[in-house]
Amino acid sequence: MRRAVLLAVILLLTAASPGWAKLLVPMDLAQTDHLKAYGLVFWCLTHGQTTEWLLNYRGGSFFIEDRAENRTEAGFRGVLFEETTGSQVSAIYAEIEGQNMEVVLLETAPRVAVYAPPDVEDEPWDDAVALALDYADIPYTRIYDEEVLEGQLEEYDWLHLHHEDFTGQYGKFYAAYRNADWYLNQQKLADNTARRLGFKKVSELKKSVARTIKEYIGKGGFVFAMCSGTDTFDIALAAEGVDIVPREYDGDAAAADAAKWLDFSKCLVFSDFTLEMNPYVYEFSSLDTSNYAALRGAEADYFTLFNFSAKMDPVPTMLVQDHVSVVNGFLGQTTGFFKNLVKPAVTILGEVEGMNEVKYVHSNYGKGTITFLGGHDPEDYQHAVGDPPTNLALHKNSPGYRLILNNILFPAAEKKERKT
Repeated sequence: MRRAVLLAVILLLTAASPGWAKLLVPMDLAQTDHLKAYGLVFWCLTHGQTTEWLLNYRGGSFFIEDRAENRTEAGFRGVLFEETTGSQVSAIYAEIEGQNMEVVLLETAPRVAVYAPPDVEDEPWDDAVALALDYADIPYTRIYDEEVLEGQLEEYDWLHLHHEDFTGQYGKFYAAYRNADWYLNQQKLADNTARRLGFKKVSELKKSVARTIKEYIGKGGFVFAMCSGTDTFDIALAAEGVDIVPREYDGDAAAADAAKWLDFSKCLVFSDFTLEMNPYVYEFSSLDTSNYAALRGAEADYFTLFNFSAKMDPVPTMLVQDHVSVVNGFLGQTTGFFKNLVKPAVTILGEVEGMNEVKYVHSNYGKGTITFLGGHDPEDYQHAVGDPPTNLALHKNSPGYRLILNNILFPAAEKKERKT
């Protein structure tokens, strides 16, 4: 009743006052550049403005303040906006109130970090999240093992895990690339870093980093990962105190019956998986669905986003905002996850319908959250080592890349009643 009275007051005020006019940034099929629209909203936040995320309204549109500088910035970025009057704003609020939609206030731009090696430019692959951030012009800081272990994570609200191998097996590229210059350089850098930081082996360094990131989440951090940064993170947590790395990677044999000593209670997302201990197999565990997705092929590989209650479950609703409900699939070293190996408390955001496969998951831990999206590049179905980076100017309306950028904004959100 009180909410209904408050809404009536808001409608009267907005209809009567031209000062309530806003700029609507539509995120349905009308939008000219979905990806840069996120950058525009982020820019508004960094300039001390508040914005509103209209969940489930026209693909998850935004209200920004009607300022000359916002109009100019939107034009510079090629982002479509629509002028609205006070009465139009009130009509949109009324529509949202009566349907599975919600208004979420965005107040402060998150401090963004990307966990990536210092020589990331020399890697023979790119990272979709870094590409999205760069294209949308969202600022971020690169940090790596030393910064994490020094406690610098506390300086950031949101962390992306670059396509990392937290098991210490150098991405399991041994069979195909062990004599390649880039592989040898990465191995040397990792070995030197481990020793410099006081670890006997890279695997022990990576486990320590994973545990530190887990602590960061528990204290309120938001973490997002794709591809091998997903499953290897939980594998490293489960393998605390257990050597799961074969001799080919670190010079000594893995522990006898190593898989039996895994502690799944330490994992944040997965459970009951088995390890792939063969160093010549390009796979970490039984979690990955790559083989099944590859059999379907690009034309038949897609996943469906869940439809959540915007008013009751605003966070998962934010994470699935898109202008389509079915998204084209894409492969990676870790393409997706078998549903039966996902912990019951984890929220499934996107799945391959009719299959035991999930693509997009989200979980709470302590005061923070962790979100995994399987696959390497949403606009390159089978991105291979050595392929050039995807040019996002050719994919400015990418539904898959939108899922990445949803994760950038949701830490800025605070669900509130609209004020008069």
